[in-house]
Amino acid sequence: MENATLETQAVQVATQKRKHRFGDRKDGRLVRTLYPMNKFMPFIMRTRNDACNQFADSIDMTETDPYIRSKIKQGMVHFSFLHVFLAAYVRTVAKRPEVNRFVSGNRIYARNNIVVNMTIKTTMSADSPDTCIKVYFEPTDTIDQVYEKFNAAVQAVKDESEQKADGESAFDKTARVLSGLPRFILLCVIDLLTWMDNHRILPQALIGVSPFHGSLFVTSMGSLGIRPIYHHLYNFGNLPIFVSYGNKRMELTLDDEGNVHKKRMIDLKVVTDERICDGYIYASAFKTIRNLLEHPKVLEQPPEMVKEDID
Repeated sequence: MENATLETQAVQVATQKRKHRFGDRKDGRLVRTLYPMNKFMPFIMRTRNDACNQFADSIDMTETDPYIRSKIKQGMVHFSFLHVFLAAYVRTVAKRPEVNRFVSGNRIYARNNIVVNMTIKTTMSADSPDTCIKVYFEPTDTIDQVYEKFNAAVQAVKDESEQKADGESAFDKTARVLSGLPRFILLCVIDLLTWMDNHRILPQALIGVSPFHGSLFVTSMGSLGIRPIYHHLYNFGNLPIFVSYGNKRMELTLDDEGNVHKKRMIDLKVVTDERICDGYIYASAFKTIRNLLEHPKVLEQPPEMVKEDID
């Protein structure tokens, strides 16, 4: 009963919608009460690549590996570190909503929802084409809900590919149309779309299929058998964070008494847009994610509260 009450309270906080005001976007609201320095930074660092910061961390899988295996035994097919990471990120946004901001048109916005982008293959074969999925989460989601939403999004793309004669998703069709334009026209179109995006008039239909608009892009280098890379951000769109993680590796560590222990680790590499929040917020968010990844059991319960970003 107590858990149900906490979940209800969290949902109530999460579903409090602010009225749309002038200056807001379809995918976010303008953050109006920032410190002057924060408002100033997008005019000094005008593109995301100007504002890139890099961060690396290693995750101790001592508790996480057995947890993943237990979930698979419960019937959660293909449950993996990816689902744990997504749930940890969603929970971190519930505590630190500032990391879910983005910059567009030299202004800082609080995103309306949590949108994770990822590139997948439509079929399990080497020659299968890549496509991009966008998965929408709520800050109140538990790890089981994250698993269900992510798998449903992947399955929807695969079903769409199988049902259509050309096997193309909405993202694939948009990319094909644009890439088929003559180069000088394509450059003009991209410039026009960028201008529309900066002036808050880019159609929601395009935002909905764009892999360059979202809270986070995540990629697994582990599936390729290599360590993670620092992946650049895109100047087009508004994606502020790119996360890459690698394959598992063994590491020898010393405890406080000098004893040697062998641990299985996963490395993370993160590239961020530093303009959306300060270093203290980022540091707090990174520590929260690491703690949740190493102790994923807590993600089975909804957050006790969801913090809303400032006005």
